[in-house]
Amino acid sequence: MLADLIGEVRTIDDVVATMRAIDRRLPDGDGVKWFNFLYLEVTQAVQADQAGWQDWPFLQQFDVVFARLYFDAVLSWERDPAATARAWRPLFRARDDRRLARIQCALAGMNAHINHDLPLALGRLAEPDGRYPSRDGVRYDDFLHVNDILERVEGSVRPILATGLVGEIDQALGDVDSVLAMWKVRNAREAAWTNGEVLWHLRPAPLLRREFLARLDSMTGFASRGLLLPALGIAV
Repeated sequence: MLADLIGEVRTIDDVVATMRAIDRRLPDGDGVKWFNFLYLEVTQAVQADQAGWQDWPFLQQFDVVFARLYFDAVLSWERDPAATARAWRPLFRARDDRRLARIQCALAGMNAHINHDLPLALGRLAEPDGRYPSRDGVRYDDFLHVNDILERVEGSVRPILATGLVGEIDQALGDVDSVLAMWKVRNAREAAWTNGEVLWHLRPAPLLRREFLARLDSMTGFASRGLLLPALGIAV
């Protein structure tokens, strides 16, 4: 259980501390560990690049709001799996499947967090301003810069995510490469920005907004199930 590790998360330091605690708690055979590991590495890289952001205060707030949605999904699964977003259920259900590659679990978590959670986070961050961020603004520029960090970090940790329990790197990922090819982080984040904008403009139509979000949740869960097909994996 991870609930005792997740407390008040108000700063990016709190985010990093919570992820580190989760990393220490989870065994290597738990697929959630590898999403958390990748997320932690990305967050630390974002934090270390403070001079590279045009609106660093906003980006810190963004990281906190976004990470809380991941932590909330963990808490929801432990308390009431049936109430957990469908986007997250495939990873939580398959987390102990040793036929899966670590990178499959990491990408399934990224899929859930980006395609389902990111539109929600962007909407919540738009509320104080009363308007959704413009693609011509510095916040969108920073949003795009995150893509560069995500791709750099994913490349640097790939050997770890492709390493089995015996400590050997599998140089022939086989069909897992097909999984990586079908899930591109830049495309996913761009779609999330658009979906967040759609949700924002659907606020005057709450029934339609809920229906749109429910469909998005279901489709994201469907994609995660594809990313977690055991036949595509190697042992973790």
